[in-house]
Amino acid sequence: MKRFKFTLASQIFIGLVLGIIVGGVFYGSETAQSVLQPFGDLFLRLIKLIVVPIVLSSIIVAIAGVGDLKSVGKLGAKSLTYFIGMTLVAIAIGLVSANIIQPGAGLNMDTLEKSDISGYVDTSEQQEGKSIADTILHIVPTNPFQAMVEGDMLAIIFFAVLFGLGVAAIGEKGKPVLRFFEGTANAMFYVTNLIMKYAPIGVFALIGVTISKYGFTSLIPLGKLALTVYGTMIFFVIVVLGLMAKLIGYNIFTLLKVIQEELILAFSTSSSETVLPRIMDKMEQVGAPKHISTFVIPTGYSFNLDGSVLYQAIASLFVAQMFGIDLSIGQQITLMLVLMVTSKGMAGVPGVSFVVLLATFSTIGLPAEGLAFIAGIDRILDMGRTAVNVVGNSMAALVVAKWEGQFNPTTEEDENIQQAS
Repeated sequence: MKRFKFTLASQIFIGLVLGIIVGGVFYGSETAQSVLQPFGDLFLRLIKLIVVPIVLSSIIVAIAGVGDLKSVGKLGAKSLTYFIGMTLVAIAIGLVSANIIQPGAGLNMDTLEKSDISGYVDTSEQQEGKSIADTILHIVPTNPFQAMVEGDMLAIIFFAVLFGLGVAAIGEKGKPVLRFFEGTANAMFYVTNLIMKYAPIGVFALIGVTISKYGFTSLIPLGKLALTVYGTMIFFVIVVLGLMAKLIGYNIFTLLKVIQEELILAFSTSSSETVLPRIMDKMEQVGAPKHISTFVIPTGYSFNLDGSVLYQAIASLFVAQMFGIDLSIGQQITLMLVLMVTSKGMAGVPGVSFVVLLATFSTIGLPAEGLAFIAGIDRILDMGRTAVNVVGNSMAALVVAKWEGQFNPTTEEDENIQQAS
């Protein structure tokens, strides 16, 4: 008899469900949280261990393969154009949804708990002092090794692109260097697959801690906000990204099937980093060339956060409605443009969604203390927006590949999915 074997996606999903159950049973138990937390932290540390070497080596190999400054510049320009366009669409959909559903209207603030957001306020004040020029200058590292130690992804990408161009420019002399980084990338992908075997345990622990800490009761007073955010995110993925997929001759449900493991993982850990290496690898398997997937996806993690900006748009109007502040169409357009800039300028900042909102609120006259009311369920909402960010960046790689005329969807993937369904 053939032994039944669980797929990794099944194992991660079971870990997610068991974590929710255990978290619910031990709601409010600090002992349970202290027992589970190390197992979750171990998984996150293992992932962070591999992200920098994989991104660095993969981009160097990809850019050296292109070997042409003009081609790299064209790829970067197309990627940025797509990122900006999709960001504006996501913000607009968030604003329309919040205007129609009115999640903050008639809410009794006396029934809501306030959380401490002083840490985010401090970070926001530090960021507000930076100009756009400062932000651009920050992308260029004075010390690439320091950028790697700090995990500064934009600086790492910038260095890797320049280094890859240099390797390509010196021709035969660069071949040994190129082989070294090819070997590094292949070895790190192997290590990634080893680490992923621990993923179900990591997911179980992380979701268990989240539920035991915040519980389901925190969602009840803000249930309308949570439903609005998740409903709008589902609409964005199925309709907006679905239309983008159709335009390039692909199917959004096929994409979701391909990255199902990564979606469950990103959702339960609230961390895009946990799936970055595998998303790059899978988009290459789907049909986006290596040099495109390894450039677009890491860059998109800083510039193409569809789920985050969509949430920020809804949260902004939620706070305005909660305080009875009527934002005009002009103010909402201003909000849209400000979110566009702040979401890009603060890429990589811890707690970026809250920091972006705090910076945005000051420009349109919304009370920052309104965020204290939703901070308690931010982790639950963060799970959803992280998953949407992953789908958005996966789609970005395919769209840019199609734009470059190099998208070749693999029929093998489609056949596997048809057999599985």
